Amino acid sequence: MTIHPTAQVDAGAELADGVEVGAWSIVGPRVKLAEGVRVASHVVIQQDTTVGAGTTIHPFCVMGGDPQHGGYKGEPVALEIGANCTIREHSTFNRGTPGDRKLTSIGDGCLFMTGAHVGHDAVVGSHVTFANNATLGGHTRVGDRVFLGGLCAVHQFGRVGQGAIVGGLSAVTRDVIPYGSAWGNHVRLHGLNLIGLKRKGYGKVEVRRLLAAYRDIFEAPGLFSERLHAAEAAYADLPEIQEIIAFIREDTRRPVALPDE
Repeated sequence: MTIHPTAQVDAGAELADGVEVGAWSIVGPRVKLAEGVRVASHVVIQQDTTVGAGTTIHPFCVMGGDPQHGGYKGEPVALEIGANCTIREHSTFNRGTPGDRKLTSIGDGCLFMTGAHVGHDAVVGSHVTFANNATLGGHTRVGDRVFLGGLCAVHQFGRVGQGAIVGGLSAVTRDVIPYGSAWGNHVRLHGLNLIGLKRKGYGKVEVRRLLAAYRDIFEAPGLFSERLHAAEAAYADLPEIQEIIAFIREDTRRPVALPDE
């Protein structure tokens, strides 16, 4: 364990073997840093935050800050950050609120580029990439292996399904389906995340079938509800399509991003 003499570490914090805390950083009460966590200089980890093994937090980040919520009155709420994440300069992650999960959670292996923000009660999966200044509002849900482009913003309570990509400068006021490719102000669906699918190991035949199912759901004639029902039966053997259909049906109060008409 290496703690710079100018750093402040609360007596109630728990630091595992191999943790580094740089100059002028502050580690507050009830903070738990797992083995090999590296906290650079000028970082504030306010309180009630758990950081997984091997995660690196770069200068001028604020982790575990109070939720930016007018109803918060100091209740016990928390932030959890997974293992092997890289959190670049000026990123900010808020703790949860009593009105929701009381917890903001981040998965493993995520990359947060400069200025990323994760709002209160957000749930972020594993291997997610936030480009510079990508922002999550409160109560948002982001699946595994999502890429959020620079300066995009996901509206509070918004959902981005796993494997999706969101373009830079996008206002995500509608939910983005799993494996979807969406961009624009305000965000519209522009197909599937083909690069992400190929990187995951999908072959040409699999991609063609997924594209055919996408067209049947989003581009064929008829009522959208009827197209969903037909695709559910026609592509029963494609778990990705079943996941997309379940995502759309999961919360009927939330509008889903659709292609341009």
